[in-house]
Amino acid sequence: MAIEIERKFRVIDSAWMSSVTRKRCIRQAYLTKNGRVSVRIRIDGEDRATLTIKTAQPGVSRQEYEYDIPVTDAEELLELRDGAVIEKTRHEVPIGDLVWEIDVFAGENSGLVIAEVELVNDDQEFRRPPWVGEEITHDRRFYNADLAKHPFGSW
Repeated sequence: MAIEIERKFRVIDSAWMSSVTRKRCIRQAYLTKNGRVSVRIRIDGEDRATLTIKTAQPGVSRQEYEYDIPVTDAEELLELRDGAVIEKTRHEVPIGDLVWEIDVFAGENSGLVIAEVELVNDDQEFRRPPWVGEEITHDRRFYNADLAKHPFGSW
């Protein structure tokens, strides 16, 4: 069983931009979200696509299963989505031994910028960069599956 341990935060300024080492465009959508699991299709850049199944419990740790699929299959599956396509540019910012992922959303979620950091365990200590604001790990409104149904632009 794969476990994802992740913390999410709002981004309060653009100071992180000078430290970006990689960026890529992501499009993703959800085939289902039933309160227990979500099934996501993601196209990451031009040449990678995945099918991901995640448990839906809020919090730092969730079960996650991810499988590579052909991009052409992912394009077809996007048409079967439930809700909007999430569009974002993901920026990677290394800080110490961790890599922060800053998602700058576009489309219906334009204006939203979220920083995520994946951890080895639930109680791992880490340094919060100064451009990180309020923690939103436990706020379901900021889960991508929820943003597909209730975009940030409609709040």
